[in-house]
Amino acid sequence: MTAPPSRARRQLSRADILPIEEYVKIRRQRRSEISELKKRRRIEIGPFATFYFENFDTMWQQVHEMLYIEKGGEAQIADELAAYNPLIPQGGELVATVMFEIADPTRRARALAQLGGLENHAMIECAIGGGRVRGEADPTRENTSPEGKASAVQFIRFALAPQQVAAFKAPGGRIVVGFDHPQYGHMATLPETVRAALAEDL
Repeated sequence: MTAPPSRARRQLSRADILPIEEYVKIRRQRRSEISELKKRRRIEIGPFATFYFENFDTMWQQVHEMLYIEKGGEAQIADELAAYNPLIPQGGELVATVMFEIADPTRRARALAQLGGLENHAMIECAIGGGRVRGEADPTRENTSPEGKASAVQFIRFALAPQQVAAFKAPGGRIVVGFDHPQYGHMATLPETVRAALAEDL
């Protein structure tokens, strides 16, 4: 990639942030590169949920995009680092942005109203000796409103035990991702390209 991000990195610092005029010069290329990277880090679950598994590179891009769009300058940087550093996996874990992507606002509101508590029903299952990993929702967010409506965007962390890490790293291993929510009981098997990409986070 053009800029310094690396999958081995676990934390963004101020030194990683380019001046906005420098980012503008590489923005088109970076967006294209990150788009290709994300294709190997995403999986659709059911009719309208998608897991986007984050890493240093995706968060580097996200911070720079926020600075580019909002133009808050130096004063904005600390807030963006605080917001997005927690989404970088720290080894032995995966972190996903889960998005419920329904274009029609009426249909979206109706669907989300039936999915309260969904953040407590995300799971990863490692078929070969790994067992099931229950996701942990971001405790700083209102994932479900007091009225029982699920947020359209969820941040879910999966802390893996050593045997689950080993199952993830096994070439050809069957890894299933999904929900066991009573109104959204959908699961999907990770394609091998996605499993291999995510194994690098571990």
